[in-house]
Amino acid sequence: MAGNSKRRGAVAKAGTKKGATVGSGGQRRRGLEGKGPTPKAKDREYHKAHKVAQKSSPQRQSRPRKRGTDAEWIAGRNPVVEALREGVPVTTLYVAEGAERDGRLREAFRMAADHGVALLEVTRPELDRLTDGAVHQGLAARVPAYEYAHPDDLLSRADEVGEQPLVVALDQITDPRNLGAIVRSAAGFGAHGVLIPERRSAGMTASAWKTSAGAASRIPVAQTVNLVRQLKAYQEEGCMVVGLDMDGDVDLPAFELADGPLVVVVGAEGGGLSRLVRETCDQIVSIPMANSVESLNAGVATSVTLYAIAQARAV
Repeated sequence: MAGNSKRRGAVAKAGTKKGATVGSGGQRRRGLEGKGPTPKAKDREYHKAHKVAQKSSPQRQSRPRKRGTDAEWIAGRNPVVEALREGVPVTTLYVAEGAERDGRLREAFRMAADHGVALLEVTRPELDRLTDGAVHQGLAARVPAYEYAHPDDLLSRADEVGEQPLVVALDQITDPRNLGAIVRSAAGFGAHGVLIPERRSAGMTASAWKTSAGAASRIPVAQTVNLVRQLKAYQEEGCMVVGLDMDGDVDLPAFELADGPLVVVVGAEGGGLSRLVRETCDQIVSIPMANSVESLNAGVATSVTLYAIAQARAV
């Protein structure tokens, strides 16, 4: 019957999901509650005041290092011996049961003992499994994932020694041997670190370690999610960002920014700097060549540029 309030469902009962029919009651009270006082600007990590406070402090706070994805395996007697000679941070040597003890194996055992590297003897099938079927000749080495520095740590390193920052940033360098050679040059000519993107870039693999000839243990390598964003952050810190390119605006001998805070960006051989990175640079510098057809690979170009910068800073 119409208007009969006694029929089933005509009136909402207390405790039902629908709740009270008039007013919000306590249902929205939680949403109206405050979230506490707003943190001060200097306590908010991404606020400009926070960066200013860090910069004015006696020493910048070192950020946690970021570990690479996976451990790496070096398989084969010659590769393992060469890695140990070049100071690659091997944690464990694996030798197959019954492997022939030749000169290379004995040298590997001796260097492992000298450097405190653990030695494990495993079955040949187990070594096949660990190295994913690589030709190991009864010997393999395990290299841990590289611990990358935070990009801010490269500037902090310059502050600690009272020098003008010099950072080498790499754009689309995919050959780990080029990366290792650049790390070696950066350490040799007084740079405070090397910056690489997380994607579309070579990482600090065993091959890069070996090419660096041990320099990777003396100079930090940092990773960034967005290279352009990090270059702009360096500019905000007072650094000039300079790109290397064959069609540069300034020849290296006429380069006048060497004695100030500097970030040198190196692009891939052939492709050069990507468009956004090039547009971010304050200046594009080229290395004059006797023949315009000739070009230098990324490792050699970086060495020449860092040498010129080191000479200018020594004056």
